[in-house]
Amino acid sequence: MRYLMRQKLLSWGNDFVIKDEAGNDVYVVDGKAISVGNQASFQDLAGNELAFIRQKFLSLVPTYELYCGGVLVAVVKRELFKFFHHTFTVDVPGPDDLTAEGDLTDHEYALRRGEREVAHVSKKWFTLADTYGVDVGEGEDPVLILATAVVVDLVCHDSRKRR
Repeated sequence: MRYLMRQKLLSWGNDFVIKDEAGNDVYVVDGKAISVGNQASFQDLAGNELAFIRQKFLSLVPTYELYCGGVLVAVVKRELFKFFHHTFTVDVPGPDDLTAEGDLTDHEYALRRGEREVAHVSKKWFTLADTYGVDVGEGEDPVLILATAVVVDLVCHDSRKRR
């Protein structure tokens, strides 16, 4: 399934609107403007929270925790010693961890489970700033994949906006 993610430019916090292939709004991400570290609520259009994204404070590398229903479902962190590009790991319960590699600062990267690509993020087809496509593979959890893309955006782009 293909999704279009667009960050709202005029908002308090890091807010996103996520559309499906047909251009219909399907999810919103409500970034909390006043919080210690980045926090965001990933919601359906009825306002039901599907996931909560929380930056882990006092970490050596940028680390975010993803919660669903109050239960920790994934820890997303940037690997420490990658000099020319960012690499992220998505630690989920069990052996099915993900990695995100590619040109993350330009929104051109793949999420992989081992050698298998499970999602692809690309800004290539979009001219609007802070807009990119996310292709989620068959059978994959779109909320986990899209929330991970939000975290990558927060880590790779938020720090540049504050400079």
